[in-house]
Amino acid sequence: MVGPALLVAFCSVALTAADWTRFRGPDGAGISDDKGVVTQWTDDQNILWKTALPGAGSSSPITLGDKIFVTCYSGYGLDEEAPGKQSNLKHHLLCLSRDGKILWDQATKAALPEQDFQGFVALHGYASSTPTTDGQSVFAFFGRSGVFAYSLDGKPLWHTLVGDKVHNWGSGASPIVHGNLLIVNASVQSQSVIALDKRTGKEVWRVDDVRDSWSTPLILQSPKGRSELVINMRSRVLAVDPETGKDLWSCTGIQSYVCPSVIAHDGIAYISGGRPPMSLAVRTGGQGDVTKTNILWTRKKTTLVGTPVLYDGYLYWIAREGIAACANAATGEIVYEERLGLSGPGDKVYASLVLADGKLYGVSRHDGTVVLAVGPKFQRLAHNRLNDPTTFDATPVVSNGDLLLRSNHFLYCIGKR
Repeated sequence: MVGPALLVAFCSVALTAADWTRFRGPDGAGISDDKGVVTQWTDDQNILWKTALPGAGSSSPITLGDKIFVTCYSGYGLDEEAPGKQSNLKHHLLCLSRDGKILWDQATKAALPEQDFQGFVALHGYASSTPTTDGQSVFAFFGRSGVFAYSLDGKPLWHTLVGDKVHNWGSGASPIVHGNLLIVNASVQSQSVIALDKRTGKEVWRVDDVRDSWSTPLILQSPKGRSELVINMRSRVLAVDPETGKDLWSCTGIQSYVCPSVIAHDGIAYISGGRPPMSLAVRTGGQGDVTKTNILWTRKKTTLVGTPVLYDGYLYWIAREGIAACANAATGEIVYEERLGLSGPGDKVYASLVLADGKLYGVSRHDGTVVLAVGPKFQRLAHNRLNDPTTFDATPVVSNGDLLLRSNHFLYCIGKR
């Protein structure tokens, strides 16, 4: 008879530094330690493989050992002029091998009614939340349709609803794992952040009155050495105990909806988003309302959708208008702003920057990927375009020295062999 510990070993994969197991990778920082990541590519150069997906989506892939997981949707909402019938809408969680072969595809019918495929929802669709894994299971969040857990070989484990509301901007925050908890920002669905037992899907705690937040929360270590879950929402930044959901501290936040994830370094949380844009730095580890004591700076410069990268004392981002920016993390002062000249209709960038091998990779919606040098001086190293007419909204992934790019139709693996 196989014992429980050995059974878990058979059904899990040990996490490694090269794995990218959640939105924006290790610790949600958008930074990879991998070396040798390519700077330039074309359809005929440095494309290791290209796999057609069964549907569209704006979520990023994640990686675990020799597997890649990514979500998409099909059956409805692929064409704004002729979206089809909502009754045909399906959500997919795919598992691919490292050579691009689809190993399994778990498709589920969407909970209806969904938001109609028009306006803002048509910009990114119904699979915008990046899945996550703890090395034993894979978790996918599909808004009103709920949270799904699968084994690594695609066996359904549980399904939990986290609210039934929809929004004309759709859903987009990604789940994160903390110990035995799966934490989901369900602001759109129920104005709450919910912690689920990752083994059963049962609710453990809930924080209410989380308004207008499409932001993925962050768990950080405060200067006091305690874990804090920091949540970015309209008008407020809130930190809670990730084990219990109990309030720790809060402060005045961005007076508008928020999309970028929280990022942090050395006990300081950096908050951004809104229209008009606003960013602020907050010293963590406080108690109660810390608006007057712990806000270090505020600035009216930031990104609307994508999350900045913080590295070596500087914040980097590409704003939706296609403007690359660098700011001093200690003061918020802008170091440079450079218009990239990106083509295409509407907003130019929804994806977040990632940093690898001393380079910043910024994916635009319609005009390829810009590679910038890291540092306070603007330097464009490359501008790589692919012959793919569909939209690229997903934040790229760096894993095992390769770059994974996802469009509405394909998943690309870019690198050298």
